[in-house]
Amino acid sequence: MSQNGEIKTLSGFVQQIAVSTLPWGYWWYVSGWIPTGKDATIIDAKLIAKYDITASEATRWRRKQRGISNIRYYRHGRQFVIFFTKGHHPIWVAEQQNIRDIRKVPFRVGGYSISYRPGGRTRKGDRDPKWHSHVQIDLSRYKEIKAHFLAVAKRKTDAQLGLMFYELPFEPYAPVRRQFGTIWREVNRVRKKSSLSIVPLEVLPLRRRIVQVHH
Repeated sequence: MSQNGEIKTLSGFVQQIAVSTLPWGYWWYVSGWIPTGKDATIIDAKLIAKYDITASEATRWRRKQRGISNIRYYRHGRQFVIFFTKGHHPIWVAEQQNIRDIRKVPFRVGGYSISYRPGGRTRKGDRDPKWHSHVQIDLSRYKEIKAHFLAVAKRKTDAQLGLMFYELPFEPYAPVRRQFGTIWREVNRVRKKSSLSIVPLEVLPLRRRIVQVHH
């Protein structure tokens, strides 16, 4: 599978970044939008050629040994992002005003906020020393969803609310599951005060689908 180019689905785009990119040290990024009317595939080719982006594992290994940054390029729709590792590369100069560190500035796409940060607590309660990809619903979008659920919490049946949870268009990464859980508890708190039936926990979509990333 190519490591660069268009990714057809939003879920695949997010998965490629969170699972196959950030854990390998690609922590710096430049993102942007291809203007309407421009041929996105031509822009893809120009950027891949400009920064000599390769999908060859052997080439990436050689570059790493020589202290040269490795680069990956992805696009979903008209939004693109270039990720790169620590090292030497012309992109550091060419894009110096636009470079962001995903450990400090999350990458936002399609209502998601993606970052890379230290873990919280392990199951034993110890602090997790490892860093992890962190995928959650972007705060502004999350607040909108929560407000909508609370606005209809007393008007809809538990079955209707369950369907609303089921249809939320977000893959349940661990932070997303926690956000779902918070909304679920708030909805049931409102319903209990009005002596309405609670929404069962089982309605929450808690299992993430592993998607095939198509370029």
